[in-house]
Amino acid sequence: MNTISLAIQDLLEDAEYGLDLRLIAGQAGLSHRLYSSRIQKPGLALTGYTEHLHPDRVQVLGNTEISYLSQIPNDQAVGYVQKLCSFPISCFIITKGLDPPDFLKHEAENAGIPLLGTAIQSSTFISLITKFLEERLLPTTHIHGVLVDVLGVGVLLLGKSGIGKSECALDLVIRGHRLVADDIIHVKKKMPASLVGQAAEMIQYHMEIRGLGIINIKDLFGVSSIREKKIIHMVLELVEWDPEQEYERLGIDDRVYSILGIDLPHLKIPVRPGRNLTSIIEVAARNYLLKGMGYHSARDFHERLMARLEVRPLGDEVE
Repeated sequence: MNTISLAIQDLLEDAEYGLDLRLIAGQAGLSHRLYSSRIQKPGLALTGYTEHLHPDRVQVLGNTEISYLSQIPNDQAVGYVQKLCSFPISCFIITKGLDPPDFLKHEAENAGIPLLGTAIQSSTFISLITKFLEERLLPTTHIHGVLVDVLGVGVLLLGKSGIGKSECALDLVIRGHRLVADDIIHVKKKMPASLVGQAAEMIQYHMEIRGLGIINIKDLFGVSSIREKKIIHMVLELVEWDPEQEYERLGIDDRVYSILGIDLPHLKIPVRPGRNLTSIIEVAARNYLLKGMGYHSARDFHERLMARLEVRPLGDEVE
């Protein structure tokens, strides 16, 4: 189960998604935790059939559910609601500004189940709260590195401290590319399979350059030089040049770097005097875009080379 959770109280405090919720009953349950972004409408559970009830999900009651409870005999409705409230329900939410029956308020209060209300129609509200929960319950992590937007490609620069990640990013900004985050990157998994990185609020738009100090990229280069968040498409790891190490020469085999269970293309770039790392990063981004269009330069070269060797006649060696 996803260990990330939020309290029902957080739903009441939302000011971004426009959930417009108010507490009707069950204040004692506002500390209940939500672990799933899935929503359920009780439906048949209000008739006593609870086999497919998911009490850990937000239970949304709209016009159909409230009108049904008001039309059946009162004793029968109370019995169904009591049975429903015997489960560890996370919360009930009444939509469309409807007034829930008194027995529902009473049972929710006694069971400590938050009963919330909103004036928004069911379909619209379900869409809003699903987006809210998906955003708040997605897996997250923090990575030490630099994230830049190069030609629309989110490039994550990794490497040990002092190897030159920030300097590379600064040079890329000067060339017209955009900084997303320097030093600490908040990474959030977006469904179905993408990663979004952004800077911590305190250090957003700032960069540390050794010997120069902290600089504000937005103030120095304007709003076109920064982005608040960006999907991470590839990982470039800067490593110190080691003459004993064998580095990739052809690029036929693609390496991957896993973050939150998602594999990203991974390149190791050796650092040594005289290498223009900024140009290499730009070319890596262009090559990524080319691969996205279905063209793999290294594999194409290898295939043409092997085809040439296969058709070369015997005895045609150069003396």
